[in-house]
Amino acid sequence: MADPGVADGGPQYPLPGLQEPVEVLTDTFGVPHIYAAGEDDLFRAQGFNVARERLFQLDLWRRRGLGRLAEVFGPSYLARDRAARLFLYRGDLRGEWLAYGSSTKRVVTAFVAGINAFVDRCREQPGLLPVEFRELGCAPARWRPEDVVVIRSHGMFANVEQEVARARMLRDFGPAVEELRQVLEPAHTATVPDGLDLAAIPDDVLDVYRLATSMPVLGEEDLPGPRTHAEGSNNWVVGARHTATGRPLLANDPHRALELPSLRYLAHLSAPGLDVIGGGEPALPGVSIGHNGHVAFGLTVFAIDQEDLYVYRTNPEAPHEYWYAGRWEPMRVVREKVRVRGGEEAEVELRFTRHGPVVRECPREHTAFAVRAAWLEAGMAPYLGSMEYLRARSAQEFVDALNRWGSPGENQVYATPDGSIGWRPAGLVPIRPNWDGTLPVPGDGCYEWAGFHDADRLPGLTDPPEDWIATANEMNLPPGFLRREPPVSYEWEPRFRRDRIAEVLRGAAGLRVADCVRLQADTVNLAARRLLTHLDGLTPAPELGPDPARAVGLLRAWDCDETRESAAAALFQVWLRRHLRPDLLRHTLSDAVAPDALPGLVRLLAADETLGVDIRTDLLLLDRLATDRAALVRVLTCSLAAAWAECRELLGADPGRWRWGRLHHAAPEHVLAPLLERPWVRLPERERPGSGETVQCTYYDADFRQTDGATFRIAIDVGDWDRSLAMNAPGQSGRPESPHWADLYDRWAEGGAFPLLYSRAAVEAHTGSRYRLVPAGTAAAGAAPADTAPAGAARGGSAPARRSA
Repeated sequence: MADPGVADGGPQYPLPGLQEPVEVLTDTFGVPHIYAAGEDDLFRAQGFNVARERLFQLDLWRRRGLGRLAEVFGPSYLARDRAARLFLYRGDLRGEWLAYGSSTKRVVTAFVAGINAFVDRCREQPGLLPVEFRELGCAPARWRPEDVVVIRSHGMFANVEQEVARARMLRDFGPAVEELRQVLEPAHTATVPDGLDLAAIPDDVLDVYRLATSMPVLGEEDLPGPRTHAEGSNNWVVGARHTATGRPLLANDPHRALELPSLRYLAHLSAPGLDVIGGGEPALPGVSIGHNGHVAFGLTVFAIDQEDLYVYRTNPEAPHEYWYAGRWEPMRVVREKVRVRGGEEAEVELRFTRHGPVVRECPREHTAFAVRAAWLEAGMAPYLGSMEYLRARSAQEFVDALNRWGSPGENQVYATPDGSIGWRPAGLVPIRPNWDGTLPVPGDGCYEWAGFHDADRLPGLTDPPEDWIATANEMNLPPGFLRREPPVSYEWEPRFRRDRIAEVLRGAAGLRVADCVRLQADTVNLAARRLLTHLDGLTPAPELGPDPARAVGLLRAWDCDETRESAAAALFQVWLRRHLRPDLLRHTLSDAVAPDALPGLVRLLAADETLGVDIRTDLLLLDRLATDRAALVRVLTCSLAAAWAECRELLGADPGRWRWGRLHHAAPEHVLAPLLERPWVRLPERERPGSGETVQCTYYDADFRQTDGATFRIAIDVGDWDRSLAMNAPGQSGRPESPHWADLYDRWAEGGAFPLLYSRAAVEAHTGSRYRLVPAGTAAAGAAPADTAPAGAARGGSAPARRSA
């Protein structure tokens, strides 16, 4: 007799609340294709399936966001839990749900019910628990639908960091130095708001904010610093005139932290009236990047300034009162209990002003500080706005749906099979009637948002004459918009990635999806191309020895393609970040800063490309120095000599054997890597090309290890959907024993992709496993509902010891 839990369609599992059976087919690349008879069943099944593959990741996301880490990791996480609770959405939940699409509450409720069904199944069968829970001796928690919308700290935020960094630089060194720290676009000079005392802002004012908005480093709990790199993306759409098929193409590769498992999860969700495939945040229903058979869509960060730091004068007689509109106003106080592992409950006190959570109080100085964030308004749960456009059947319906998009600010691009392509930025834009948002402001009532801009006032493009559109986080506000509106921000990424995309797309013909994948892996550095023009005619003095001349020769012969095999790329990156940039800063600042302050300032500016300088500043300083030829030659040759010597130490004496990939590498780690010595917590090193300035964006740290970049990529053949390609490294699964734990890692490292299958016939032809979900009470439980390999067969192996060069 057949196993009652197994049917012709694979194992069957009962799912409480399900109305009709649901089929889940996982293709050979780990992408689940979920087929349901109705949307409630579809999203319930999506929740069950993502919990089946990513339960520890989901549980950690929820615990971090709600402030419940101490339950599992002990009292050292109380500060993080308090910080997270400060930044929860605390408004009216009815208004919150209404701010999204009409079905969002129903969809989220079904999705969460699916997660809880798998959590309950793990409680009944502890052997199903992912290995992380067994290692930590804890269990996953059940979810509430509101958990999805009240957690806000997983978005992409940065402006308040820039406000404080700018205030510190103006306070300590003045506007000439601040001009070097960050290039503002459009060109702009920050003005200190009336009534703001820069000296009143303590250096640690954002410690609580950073605890709330950063991922914990488990087992190495310390105070997180500012983000060391901006997180961005590339996307583009290409019209029929440039393609081989006469149909549009859309490509998108978001740049986020390298993680194990991957930050995003690919899924195909199919039910009557909805047939969408793409990538999204595992903890959210639906997808945010992909297509629905009618419209293809992708996003990159559009730098809307959605944050402000408010500075208050507090009452010496009552420290929790602040001066507002001519009177003392009490802070709102909320007290909550926090469960602590191995101890009793702890009480935390949360304080809020009318502007937002209080992140720092200085009673002796009679000051306090709060963060006002648009992403704490109703309807601003990051990425959940995508639910509104999943059902769009035309370009116009897609654009209309973006009116409900709130956070983060995004460049949305789209394409339809009839040939239409377009760009529309989306996000909630605060109206600041009397200041520019570049610095903190007094909280006395003189600096108030006057509501939010109507979404229709943002710019957009539809079917432009060039027949292509690209965005890469650059300042892309059109001149016409800037003539009638204030900028939505002055803080943008350099435009070199976008300009390289434009260089390839401009005039291109016969493009196919594979060409988009190649462009996503492009490593030509346009910033290097421009910077190296300063070596033209440079003849280093003979007394400096042969190394500077050899360095000039190697770099001038280079095509500026930062391949793994390139010796020149290794020299350029070592030179730029470790020698040229500090030398340029020292030369420029030596007359403006006291000698004893200069070394520290140079370290501060050179160490961090988000809050320090980026390559735009390097180019600016080189252009200025060009008027003093002797000084330019001295800075270039001395820094080149030092870079050549360091490359000899790192890569050996023979420059013919130097390779950028021997330095630049990826080695993703699980969040538990500092706690556990297990083979599955680290993946082996893989050589990486590119840098932060290339289309294949590969930001790296002081050890040349890639920290950020595109692990998820998609390239869509609009209209012939089965020809689309995707990547999600290191793999789709979050279970180390799964064959899809790291099966895409090597393909990703080589710049590859896999077919993103859409039609039922194509999916059936490439199905690796399948199972069915059935209404509870109609089937016995089958085998363990996880796509697993034999016990102990964790994929990826352990990382080797760091290679010696």
